[in-house]
Amino acid sequence: MKSNKELNTDWRKVASTIYKKPIDSKIYGEVELDVTELEKFISEKRKEGLKITLTHIFVLILARGLKTVVPELNVYIRRGKVVQRPSIDGVVSVLKANGDMSSIKIPDTDKMSLKDLQEVMQDEIQKSRKGDENTSMQSKNFLAKLPWPIRNWFFKVYTILTVHWGLSVPFLGVSANSFGSYLVTNIGSIGLEKGYPALLPSSNLAFVFVMGGVKKKPVVVNDEIVIRRMINITAVMDHRIVDASHGGRMFRFIRQLMQHPEELLQRVFV
Repeated sequence: MKSNKELNTDWRKVASTIYKKPIDSKIYGEVELDVTELEKFISEKRKEGLKITLTHIFVLILARGLKTVVPELNVYIRRGKVVQRPSIDGVVSVLKANGDMSSIKIPDTDKMSLKDLQEVMQDEIQKSRKGDENTSMQSKNFLAKLPWPIRNWFFKVYTILTVHWGLSVPFLGVSANSFGSYLVTNIGSIGLEKGYPALLPSSNLAFVFVMGGVKKKPVVVNDEIVIRRMINITAVMDHRIVDASHGGRMFRFIRQLMQHPEELLQRVFV
């Protein structure tokens, strides 16, 4: 874990000042990944009783990437300074039966195995669909119940307190670190091939990771044209704390671990 001095370089201090979240502080990235072999791995594990999907794979890879490759992404801005988060907590979007969007938070995602993650996500998704919402959704529900003029005023005050000043709002149970380290959303599950997300203005997320649809495409492998299963991945990152180089390192790590998914079967204790 890096110290506050290492995190708060001169450029980071300038970036946190000149960029205002989320109006002009976004970096978009896009990559197309071959998941042919990864889907075979998933199919084999499902036959063994491990009910995982590509979402589980990417949620866990991102957490381990934050731990080992780009810890600079597991941070947030508080009163003009970059602050390291105490843990790596993944957040996953969930589509409820009524069509509404919800989310689940997975504490200490980086320390989990695929089996751990599958069990926790299954349990949290069931809770969410039964109406047992997490902190972020409870705050959204509270906001939705307020009359329009008060709702706008309350959100501005709430954002200043939590996002900009890093303070807690005790009666809502939220703070600057309540919403997790990163968000993963699978828009491919609703039929979309590609999407460019927004940085949630009510949170301090460093980046949002979007999984598009998987489809067959002709690609060149070893100078031969073959049919492979490809997925579009897009991400939006907060430019106040992230540069394109950080995104590049993360995407390289994703490609690397996709080739060795068996490593995700083990817990990480470091």
